[in-house]
Amino acid sequence: MSTSARARITRLLVTSGTLVAVTVALAGCGSPESQPAAVNTAAPADAGGALDLTGSCPETVVMQQDWQPEAEHGAMYSLVGEDYVIDAEAKSVSGSLIAQGVDTGVDIEVRPGGPNVNFQPVPALMYLDPEILIGAVNSDVAIVAAADQPTVAVTSQLTWSPQILMWDPESHDGASTIPEAAAGGAPVVTAGDVIPTLLVSKGIIEASQMDLSYEGTPQRFVSDPTILQQGFVTAEPYIYEEEISEWAKPVGYQLLSELGYSIYPEPLAVRPETIEEYGDCLAKLVPIMQQAQIDFLAEPDDTVALILELVEAYQTGWTYSQGVADYSVEQQKALGIVTDDPATGVFGHLDPERMESIVADFVPILVESGSISASDAEQISAESLYTNEFIDMDISME
Repeated sequence: MSTSARARITRLLVTSGTLVAVTVALAGCGSPESQPAAVNTAAPADAGGALDLTGSCPETVVMQQDWQPEAEHGAMYSLVGEDYVIDAEAKSVSGSLIAQGVDTGVDIEVRPGGPNVNFQPVPALMYLDPEILIGAVNSDVAIVAAADQPTVAVTSQLTWSPQILMWDPESHDGASTIPEAAAGGAPVVTAGDVIPTLLVSKGIIEASQMDLSYEGTPQRFVSDPTILQQGFVTAEPYIYEEEISEWAKPVGYQLLSELGYSIYPEPLAVRPETIEEYGDCLAKLVPIMQQAQIDFLAEPDDTVALILELVEAYQTGWTYSQGVADYSVEQQKALGIVTDDPATGVFGHLDPERMESIVADFVPILVESGSISASDAEQISAESLYTNEFIDMDISME
């Protein structure tokens, strides 16, 4: 196995309320805080205008991601101004909050998740540290946390999950879909049971095919190409073909969103009390986040450069290359991972019917897995998990 492949850990599913432990090969001790990359040269926002966050938002808007810096999180990182400072020990980057080329008058701090926070779920972090204004919280994670650490999604960023199952086409007779690849009874290797349980419920795989032993490395897939394995369409297909020399060929894959994995991936969420306390802030900040995702995909280079710098500075063993970042941006656009809400044509809008479907489909699965109790499940409603109150209905990708 190549050095880069040994060092790499891929995102693991944090489902069923269970954090999956992985071994991280640390690249070294934390480096000292870096000096600012540059001074802030952005012009100030018009006083009282839509991009002026002074007075309504905290002096520092703290945002929490659920994983390591990567291009799927580009909107958040794109708001960090040129005067950024990296705290390699605390694992954060901060600077002026720059939106659409102007200085909003407040600062932003972006914190990564995963090993940087001992794999704690974002809702737990948001309740441990009330300074976190916004966090990226998957719909199923929000359901699991709803009883004790409720969050409310205020806008989507990725519209559809990039989660896939992948396989070796040669070992599966040229299969082009998950049902075709799984038809022979091959193990479906994941790090959590929500996805395989969903596939079992739909009759796509048998319960006997569930294998929850995925630990985030390519060794098993390379040595046993008969399995199906979880991955992300924004990373693994490129990594396996271009960066894992022991594989170095295409993989077959299908998006799980095509088979009922309908969750909103990493929508931006707040604690319920934040809506009342910072409603004026969210009325400006949510449209900024809607537009930031669109702008990032149109011009990703500077933000990708920052993401790569952060990966290097944090030294957690996570490796992330320019090639993977560029591939992620391409896939987000080409496959419609980031797209307008089909129901309204508005980017970032959360579809009420889809939210109802998510609750109907995933609550029983999470009860079955023991992630939530039956009594807690009775209290969960789709309406409590999201709001479109702050969405700018004029923002779209068209």
